[in-house]
Amino acid sequence: MSGTAAEDRAAFLAFFPRLLQDLTAEGLQHPEVGDAVARLKQVLEYNVPGGKNNRGLTVLAAFRELVQPEQQDPESFQCALTIGWCIELLQAFVLVADDIMDFSLTRRGQLCWYKKDGIGLDAVNDSFLLESCIYQLLKKYCRGRPYYVHLLELFLQTSYQTELGQALDLITAPPGHVDLSRFTVQRYKTIVKYKTAFYSFYLPVAAAMYMAGIDGEEDHASAKAILLEMGEFFQIQDDFLDCFGDPNLTGKIGTDIQDNKCSWLVVECLHRVSPEQRQLLEENYGRKELEKVAKVKELYEAVGMRAAYQECEENSYQRLEELIEQHATRLPKAIFLGLAQRIYKRQK
Repeated sequence: MSGTAAEDRAAFLAFFPRLLQDLTAEGLQHPEVGDAVARLKQVLEYNVPGGKNNRGLTVLAAFRELVQPEQQDPESFQCALTIGWCIELLQAFVLVADDIMDFSLTRRGQLCWYKKDGIGLDAVNDSFLLESCIYQLLKKYCRGRPYYVHLLELFLQTSYQTELGQALDLITAPPGHVDLSRFTVQRYKTIVKYKTAFYSFYLPVAAAMYMAGIDGEEDHASAKAILLEMGEFFQIQDDFLDCFGDPNLTGKIGTDIQDNKCSWLVVECLHRVSPEQRQLLEENYGRKELEKVAKVKELYEAVGMRAAYQECEENSYQRLEELIEQHATRLPKAIFLGLAQRIYKRQK
């Protein structure tokens, strides 16, 4: 079974209604929990589709590269589709919770789930439901496979790593308490690695590796060396787009400055400011007032953060090419190069 990227995307999108039915159809008729399952259906429909689906589609791309063609039968492809959507569920679970913690307003061009009428902090439990759905689907579609336990452990470990990253993010930037000395390069790299890189880049490729029977520590360490670096590059882009991106393209209104985030922009800006400019940053960063946010953006412009970002993007891409050359000796380079090219120069 072979497929182009466009065919795989179409198959991926077409598979979601089936999974939605798997998760809700039977429960909707249940005399005891029918109401709760109806709520789950709403939560799934609003929060899971509608993204770029990069993580889910990466599973399919890696599956095509790693699994032997004769083993790419319809059932195996169905497992890959399911695993891809399970990563999108993990993403949805994390984002619903993250939006509450960050007091965000919009996500994917629509109101954040908790901001919708009648939802509020009930969204906390909704995020738990989204996480639980991952394991319902893995059990239904992958339980008989030799890699099933590897998948369970991978998802559980990745969730834990992501939650540790979120904890570091929150600890480093408590609302209303600005301490720029916390914003170090090392702390930034650690937050990004745990909060973003593991689930966005390592998880989809590692899942496909397990599907292909590649479960050796050395191979996974090689993939991780490339993919965690890629995740850092991706987050730097995200931080830049949060401040300078077009909300019509990104689908969200950036709030990193007012949320006192340990963002790449503020970490790098601190290396470039004069004592007077640092004082200005102290007085305006992490504040909700729009004029203070504007002053921080003006400072970013004044110290040349746009040019610094462009230089960083070029250097990061070059570094990724070197890492791929160095570590992808037993794994196909095409997987990693394809991922790097997909995110290079992105606008959303």
